[in-house]
Amino acid sequence: MTINCKGNLIDLSKPRVMGILNLTPNSFYAESRIAEESVLLRKAEKMLKEGATFLDIGGYSSRPNADDVSTEEELNRVLPAIDLLTKNFPEVIISVDTFRAIVADKSIKAGAAIINDISAGSLDEDMMAIVAKHQVPYIMMHMRGTPKTMQGLTEYKDLSLDIIYYFSEKIKLARRHGINDIITDPGFGFAKTTAQNFELFKNLELFKNLDLPFLVGISRKSMIYKSLGISAKEALNGTTVLNSLALDRGASVLRVHDVKEAVECVKLHSQVC
Repeated sequence: MTINCKGNLIDLSKPRVMGILNLTPNSFYAESRIAEESVLLRKAEKMLKEGATFLDIGGYSSRPNADDVSTEEELNRVLPAIDLLTKNFPEVIISVDTFRAIVADKSIKAGAAIINDISAGSLDEDMMAIVAKHQVPYIMMHMRGTPKTMQGLTEYKDLSLDIIYYFSEKIKLARRHGINDIITDPGFGFAKTTAQNFELFKNLELFKNLDLPFLVGISRKSMIYKSLGISAKEALNGTTVLNSLALDRGASVLRVHDVKEAVECVKLHSQVC
């Protein structure tokens, strides 16, 4: 349950928190969007002080029906942010949320330590080779299609078992490429209806059968705020409830907008489990 991040072994037998830093102008949670360097530094510092082990940055919004972003634009958003963060926080462990191999390659060279791929290599056949070349941890998520098309691809024979099979194939391919450190992500909200998201959540313990750490990213998502009849801005309490339940089901990483509350979940959970 350890991953190697730039020579630092991170033990995931103790759940960790990953803070989200959105570099896009259209992420679904408006208050997470970052347009200025000063804001990026302020938010990063706050998350690190609150206990985030990882900071996840992304320059391509993967919200449902999101418009495409050119590779050049994604790089223009991500690379300066990596440079700024590594210069101001030398010990920071940066994860880059991208499905493009060239973005992954340049990001790692710039100082990123983890690649977080929503497509698990499906949207760029060169991704796994790049990850293997740099020997960084690889977060592979379950998704169908693209952010533009995924919500029309929600038919499954058996949702949880289909996703487990998907990961078994992806893990096998990753191992063939020589990737050592893998984290799976069930992909809440990606090619899944609200009902399917909750069905998947109920069966989270099945992912232990993959013998790999798994990440849960449900922070302020529509499965929470639509179910409660509120907005993403009002969904922190619901997020905290589900994060606590995710820890009960074996989650190793919580990917969140609100680090302090997630870290408190981990601390309290460790007292009773």
